[in-house]
Amino acid sequence: MLKIGLIGYGYWGPNVARNFQALKETQVALICDQDPRRLRLAGENLPQARLTQDPREVFGSDVDIVAVITPVFTHYELASQALKAGKHVFLEKPFTSTSAQAKRLLDLAAARDLRIMVDHTFLYTPAVQKIKSFVDQDQLGRIYYYDSTRVNLGLFQPDVNVIWDLAPHDFSILDYVITEKPLALVAHGQDFFGQNLERVAYVTVYLENDLIAHFNFNWLSPVKVRTTLIGGDKKMLVWNDLEVDEKIRVYDKGVSVDTREGQYNLLVEYRAGDMWAPRLEHREALRAGADHFVRGILQGTPIVSDGQAGLRVVRMLEACNQSLRKGGKLIKL
Repeated sequence: MLKIGLIGYGYWGPNVARNFQALKETQVALICDQDPRRLRLAGENLPQARLTQDPREVFGSDVDIVAVITPVFTHYELASQALKAGKHVFLEKPFTSTSAQAKRLLDLAAARDLRIMVDHTFLYTPAVQKIKSFVDQDQLGRIYYYDSTRVNLGLFQPDVNVIWDLAPHDFSILDYVITEKPLALVAHGQDFFGQNLERVAYVTVYLENDLIAHFNFNWLSPVKVRTTLIGGDKKMLVWNDLEVDEKIRVYDKGVSVDTREGQYNLLVEYRAGDMWAPRLEHREALRAGADHFVRGILQGTPIVSDGQAGLRVVRMLEACNQSLRKGGKLIKL
């Protein structure tokens, strides 16, 4: 039985605690939060767990895994102390505030033979797993473009811009699903409220094999949209995460262009075939991710959203900030 020590019982912490507690191999033994009201709630939800306001009690305890569910600027300090205390670490996204911090955590974990998992929850959803299988099996063919929209009204974050809040989801999915490596990116955004934190942003990522990816992040949208389009030369796919039943639709549509007649006499043929919606399992992604992490520790198997994956996402987030500060300049990755 692996014991879990959880630091941070705010918005996401109760979900993490509930899912680790539901696994047969783990028990939430210790919960830390500086807010007495949140600790009281933790005690009501998980009466078997010991409660504390001091993270040092977590590091000095006999827990095997420390789950850090706190703002990103605290991640490095808390995770480094956990690793130095010999604990495996589960971190809320994004991994760290800088890639330098991420590298130091990876070195600490490697030196102590410990595992790190970043909570890129969407990677463990049935929808993303299905999309990954389509790409791996070459059902979409050569990928031309990847287009994602993640917009809603709020919630404004006090310490990070809209990219650092929303993009870790989409950048981690791109990193997991698409085999081509990102080469460079451009980011544009606006604050509107004089706080130097962009509330609306657009990011274009250029990848190998002329693949282009575009992302729309917005805290000021009147409607909530969670849609991704992936266009290939064999098939095209639409993933609407807000759909209840048909989250993924695959279209047998495409375009073929014959240039043998010269650029002024192109022969363009459009293909419009059937649409089908694959059946998806119904399971909670966070439960699947927690189970994946535990099995990685117990069996020594690879972890999909490990520290290296977290580092790759942080590097993209850093590049976005660089591009924003330089007026949308192309930043090489």
